[in-house]
Amino acid sequence: MARVVTFGEIMLRLAPQGFLRFSQANNFDAIYGGGESNVAVSLANYGVDVDFVTRLPKNDIGECAMMEMRKRGVGVDKIVWGGDRLGIYFLETGAVSRGSKVVYDRAHSAMSEIESGMVDWDEVFDGAEWFHWTGITPAISQGSADVCLEAVKAASAKGLTISTDLNYRQKLWKYCDNAHREVVMTELTSYCDIILGNEEDAEKHFNIKPEGLDITTQGEQVKGDAFLSVCDQMMKKFPRAKKVITTLRGSISASHNTWAGVLYDGKTLFQTRQYQITDIVDRVGGGDSFMGGLIYGLLKYPEDDQNALDFAVAASCLKHTIKGDANLVTVSEVEKLMGGDASGRVAR
Repeated sequence: MARVVTFGEIMLRLAPQGFLRFSQANNFDAIYGGGESNVAVSLANYGVDVDFVTRLPKNDIGECAMMEMRKRGVGVDKIVWGGDRLGIYFLETGAVSRGSKVVYDRAHSAMSEIESGMVDWDEVFDGAEWFHWTGITPAISQGSADVCLEAVKAASAKGLTISTDLNYRQKLWKYCDNAHREVVMTELTSYCDIILGNEEDAEKHFNIKPEGLDITTQGEQVKGDAFLSVCDQMMKKFPRAKKVITTLRGSISASHNTWAGVLYDGKTLFQTRQYQITDIVDRVGGGDSFMGGLIYGLLKYPEDDQNALDFAVAASCLKHTIKGDANLVTVSEVEKLMGGDASGRVAR
């Protein structure tokens, strides 16, 4: 199977135990994760040869982040070392009607101070067939946006398949205004063959809106047909794109979501079954687990978009049962759920 490269920032995640609020916490659980590193871990779990590219500080915390990737079977020899600190984010896990909350502490991180020329993309992409980035990376700083642009240009020149998860983050994008953000994201996305994004991503980055839908009021009634207009507008704006995909999350509460997905190839709108995810353990990384499952599915089932999409949704459904950023499931576990077995019975 193809070698995949992902590029982005890995951070130290600090979270109060259980459902405690920040003001109640006397200690924090430490986990490492980030959008592109989470995708890499998913792919490694599925047996895909994958490298994660980032910039880490050469200190004990940077080494711990690198070792977490190595432990999960992700290639780390393309990592660039330098800078003074690893980015941090604090997570307060919500429950029922109280949503989760994220506080970022990633200013002046090693990755935010990356500069053009620091990564040898010709070497990184030697022998690779797929490159993945997310909208979080260009949001960190102008430098990270510039290096991301270097990457997509180099990947395109070498004929790699390029995918993105648009991942709009309101609390990032501090270095530029909305007009500049649209310019940055439009140029980067124009190189992409596979585009994943929900309705908020499309609206915030490109002012593309679903017709007649308010996602916050839909609950378990979210329907894939409502997003056909978004997919069609995205393909017209980005003619290189072969597939546009969106996840469909119905938020009944912080603890109960519905989950499904849609894929549009310019002719056919593929849809999945809708999962009821109750008693969520950890929804952070849900979109990343979908992307990891989608890349694997498109590689394994290159002529079967429905099967690839079904795999992605089932994989990300399982991620909601796992503490931490990354999806630590196997192909057989995903295929079991795809086959309709959601019993959760003990395997012995």
